[in-house]
Amino acid sequence: MNREKKLKKPVASFILLTNIIFLPLFCLVGVISMLGFPKWIFDVMLCISAWSSTFAFALLFKKIYPGQSLIQFVKDKFNNRLKLSVILTAMLIQTFIFLMIMFLVAKNSEVDSIFTISSWGMLIYFFIKNLLAGPLGEEIGWRGFAQIELQKKHSPLKASIIIGFWWGMWHLPIWFTTGLVGIDLIKYILFFMIAIISIKIVMTAFYNLNQNLIVPIIFHQFFNFFLGLINGKLIDLLMYNAIFYFIVAVLIIIINPKNVLYGKEDTNVIHAKQYMV
Repeated sequence: MNREKKLKKPVASFILLTNIIFLPLFCLVGVISMLGFPKWIFDVMLCISAWSSTFAFALLFKKIYPGQSLIQFVKDKFNNRLKLSVILTAMLIQTFIFLMIMFLVAKNSEVDSIFTISSWGMLIYFFIKNLLAGPLGEEIGWRGFAQIELQKKHSPLKASIIIGFWWGMWHLPIWFTTGLVGIDLIKYILFFMIAIISIKIVMTAFYNLNQNLIVPIIFHQFFNFFLGLINGKLIDLLMYNAIFYFIVAVLIIIINPKNVLYGKEDTNVIHAKQYMV
């Protein structure tokens, strides 16, 4: 019987292929922008490029999990019943951060409106576009596969830092389209990475509480959505997000370390020690 060989380094292969797929798609987005195509074409292409991690995972799936079904794998990621307490807590945390950032920006802003969107129609469009471009396109690969795969060998915290770093680096081409240079670009990259890794730790802690991919999708969606709603300087917005999500990540590690600091094996050892005389 011929069996497909499993990839020896599935996560590394996934990250590499994700970037290989993303770069040409992102370049195409840039070309569309420069040629002045209608905005809806630009938005559609942007959404497609954001799905590069899902495309990469789908292409590698049979080599990562021989004999398994991709469709069933995805279904399993949404099978667990959602816990209302987890969802509400996640949304309250992000709403609080949003309100705090909005207050800080409004306090120092000289613009007429604190919001970037002025109509309900545009708000709904922006929400749906963000959902399609970020959370739905990225979470299956980065969280549903890569994070869980690394947690088989590492603690959730270590896995989160590793995946958070490479997830952040995947955005590298976008950094150089901001128009920022010099010290401003360095600040942008630093705050971006702190924010990304911090929210990754928070996502992991909440996902481990519920084991449903809807949880990180909600975190990802509201992070992007709220960031795009506030009319402020990009560096300031990233700085505030980096600070607040870092604080939340540290508090979660302190309050509930078993869902972040320890893997399954570590947790079992801790439980065993509790019963040792």
